[in-house]
Amino acid sequence: MDERLKQYEDKMKKTCEYLEADYAAIRAGRANPHVLDKLRVNYYGTPTPIQQVGNITIPEARIIQIAPWEKSLIKEIEKAIRTSDLGINPSNDGSVIRLVFPELTEERRKDLVKDVKKKAEEAKVAVRNIRRDGNDAFKKLAKGEISEDEIKQLGDELQKMTDKYVKSVDALMEAKSKEIMTV
Repeated sequence: MDERLKQYEDKMKKTCEYLEADYAAIRAGRANPHVLDKLRVNYYGTPTPIQQVGNITIPEARIIQIAPWEKSLIKEIEKAIRTSDLGINPSNDGSVIRLVFPELTEERRKDLVKDVKKKAEEAKVAVRNIRRDGNDAFKKLAKGEISEDEIKQLGDELQKMTDKYVKSVDALMEAKSKEIMTV
């Protein structure tokens, strides 16, 4: 592969990876520890991921259990979960926090699928913007450095790459939508 194309492929790949991470945080009715990935607790004055201050387990299909290593963190973790957009009320028994995920309603599932499609569309726009940036950069090279044929060839390669990553985004969207709609 041409070195000039490599940087654009890397950016497109990162866009897909970001989308995948975004999708991992969307809950689909089952307990998924990744929904906690973006939450931070105040640990000695430092915002720290919940995974680094306690043990996270899934004792049942729809329950996440968090056992903080320090009992003093229970209130902090509870506060972080309450103020997040998870929409789940944590319950604690003094030593562990339990998050019980309710079964999703049909309406909520459809809303989540709309959200998944919106995120996929944003990722496709990002991929296309990367293509545009690449084509602009290639046209600037045209000022005597490379031939018109080479520019056209680079543009064609970039288009194939774009098509590949747009398909990848579509595949991720289909898989997540199917997961959400599965009862």
